[in-house]
Amino acid sequence: MITTGLGILAAIAGLGALAIEQQFRRRPGNALAVTPGEWNLEIYEPHRYLLVGEVEFCNLSERLEIMVPHVEAEATLLSKGSLAGITHQIRVMPKHADAPARPDGYWFGYIVKVGKRTKAELTLEIKGDDLSQLQAVWIRIDYVTYGPQGRIPKTRHVVVPLKFPALDEPDRWRPTAAADVMPIRTHLLTHLDNPVTVVKRYVLPHAQPGDVVTLGESPVAIMQDRFIYPSEINPGWLAKRLCYYFMPTSSLATACGMQTLVNQVGAWRVAGAFLVGAIAKKVFKKPGVFYQLAGEQARLIDDITGTLPPYDQFIVLGPDQPQRIVDQIKQETGLSAAIVDVNDLRAVKVLASTPDVTLEFLTQALISNPAGNADEQTPVVLIRPTDTLRKS
Repeated sequence: MITTGLGILAAIAGLGALAIEQQFRRRPGNALAVTPGEWNLEIYEPHRYLLVGEVEFCNLSERLEIMVPHVEAEATLLSKGSLAGITHQIRVMPKHADAPARPDGYWFGYIVKVGKRTKAELTLEIKGDDLSQLQAVWIRIDYVTYGPQGRIPKTRHVVVPLKFPALDEPDRWRPTAAADVMPIRTHLLTHLDNPVTVVKRYVLPHAQPGDVVTLGESPVAIMQDRFIYPSEINPGWLAKRLCYYFMPTSSLATACGMQTLVNQVGAWRVAGAFLVGAIAKKVFKKPGVFYQLAGEQARLIDDITGTLPPYDQFIVLGPDQPQRIVDQIKQETGLSAAIVDVNDLRAVKVLASTPDVTLEFLTQALISNPAGNADEQTPVVLIRPTDTLRKS
């Protein structure tokens, strides 16, 4: 009886802590964000690249001024070969509309007023005897916000491709039971891309009427800027406790992975789904109820190491409004389309598809996972039907 009473008291205390935590998280804070910006390779020569980007610092607060006393940037080059002999230098220059930049490039403390924004220009110069193996650059913009929550360091991550595959690559069709499939290589997709433009650039040169294009769910989410660095996540009371109850291979088995789900759907929904799911599994021997109640994102979140570099360092969410994306691809390219989650365990999950594509057809065409789960960099697959399974 004493043990049961203590358990009830612990549960009540936990729910109280959860309520306090949720109330605290809703309080206005240093609500300043940095956009991905616009980036251009202004010099793209064999021995020298010059990448120039412009980002904005946006005050999202409804009534608070936020100060930005410090900004700096760091770049990591990603290459298929050695980086020996390759050097790079990155600079940050303020571009405030009402205050000229200092000649020495020093970032002086600046106040971003309510609903306003300011800009910064970043230049990255890369030099070397052979830059042909460079694939992309991962830029970390470290900045400090100063406001009601004190002095808070933050980071904006930007990935910019430096290598683009030739559009005249030979077709690489592979036969399957229902269709011929062709994995299509792209540059390293980033949040500077969008799915429709990628399909137009890389798929249309190979496509013909009646073909179907599929995109992986993680690349689509990345193009939507739906990836988060773990240090930007502050796990709360609920996430730190629930994560222990999930299999080690689950993306919800870490406090940051679980907190990502909490941030997406709310703490009370996650707590309720866990409680009902635990009863269903223990008493009624029915697994999977938690994922049904917690929502689609519970299955789609990929914790770190879930995809190719540099995104193996990030938590990647599932895509937002996937049906809208496939409908837009159909409207602008004429190709039937689907967004899918496929793995090497012969599991095919269709998140969204145009009405003229059946689940049976997509499963048969993709069950061998032609896009791969390693660093193939083929996030798009073109499918050419060989029978009538495509039509519903």
